[in-house]
Amino acid sequence: MSKPALVFLAVAGCLRAEIHPMTLRQAAEAALRQNPDISLARMDESKARAGIRIARQPFVPRVVVGSGLAYSDGFPMSIEGSAPSVMQANAVATIFNRPQSFQVAQAKEDARGAAIGVTAKRDEVAFRVTSLYLEAERAARLGALARKAVEDRQAVLDTVRAQLAEGRALPLAEKQASLALARASQNAESLDDAQDAAETSLAIALGFSAGDRVRPVERDRPLPALPASPDQAIQTALDANPELRQLQSRMLSKQLERRGQKAARLPRMDLVAQYGMLAQYNNYAEFFQKFQRNNVELGVSFQLPLFAPVGALVSQTDADLDRLRVEISAARNRIAAGIQASFREARKAETAATVARLDLEVARAQLDVALAQLQEGRVPLRQVEEARLLENDKWMAFHDAQFTVEKARWNVLLVTGALLPAIASLPAQ
Repeated sequence: MSKPALVFLAVAGCLRAEIHPMTLRQAAEAALRQNPDISLARMDESKARAGIRIARQPFVPRVVVGSGLAYSDGFPMSIEGSAPSVMQANAVATIFNRPQSFQVAQAKEDARGAAIGVTAKRDEVAFRVTSLYLEAERAARLGALARKAVEDRQAVLDTVRAQLAEGRALPLAEKQASLALARASQNAESLDDAQDAAETSLAIALGFSAGDRVRPVERDRPLPALPASPDQAIQTALDANPELRQLQSRMLSKQLERRGQKAARLPRMDLVAQYGMLAQYNNYAEFFQKFQRNNVELGVSFQLPLFAPVGALVSQTDADLDRLRVEISAARNRIAAGIQASFREARKAETAATVARLDLEVARAQLDVALAQLQEGRVPLRQVEEARLLENDKWMAFHDAQFTVEKARWNVLLVTGALLPAIASLPAQ
């Protein structure tokens, strides 16, 4: 492909790309509507619900209509168990089949487990979108501060060069200022790239194309509220955690499967009906004393399994049940430990945020003092610029700490099952 064509395609791709400004709540709601992982989970749920109808089919009358019309010479022979007929209809419906009844109940429980899986996937996607949103927001804020740091570093370099021209600074100071400017520029570029990557990942998580970007709209969001205590959070999580509920649903399904296997020894009954309309021109009268064209049969088919090999199947299911009990116990312990760890991380993040805020206040006070001393002619401009750079660094550390606090809190809400209600309580705009 020629170079002009490549340039044209690149420009066309950029023109098709779209930036979607969104709040956190808008991003989460869009993900719940459009995320492909949630769509796949909903497809699995629909498939599980269709399994209920499949399991119920033996209890629904099955009617088959056909024809057994054939030429007959000599004794009228049977076609598929019935005499040659112009039209015949067969109907069968199960009226008692305990294994099949348990299969219906198991299919219902599997559908309930699939619905819980959709809930779990919604929570997972909501937290992933929240994390990406916070990362994009953090990169944008730090990027703005990094660009300001570049301007400040450039001002310091200009000051040093002026002092060097006046003979009041060494060449080493210029090199040091140039190095600091290069590092600040490198940091700003890195944060810009991180913002682009986070916004692109966020767009993909929301179901947009890879060429689109979702840009966080800066709002003053309230921090999500935490449960009163870890013990309360653990109890709430054990009652509502989707992973635990899914394991419990699988266990109920296995128990129903086991009951169905043991019920294989029970008798089965089917309601059977048959109608056949025979042809008048066949030679039935030559071999039978009486010919009747319309014939109906109605009865019950009874089956009693005498040797049902269910022992091995039940043993396998018992092993699966034992495995699920171990998994449920391990999940409960993992959830409890995860909540305690999440609370600890949230407390550590809040402590670090408090330190970062106090550190920022000190840096701002130092800058105010430097500015006042500059007006009095007591300090050089370079010292003021250094104080301004220090304040900028403290702002970046403060925003980093705020990001860590908010993400830690959202993580606590994820493991307690309160993530989506908390997102729904955020301002819509």
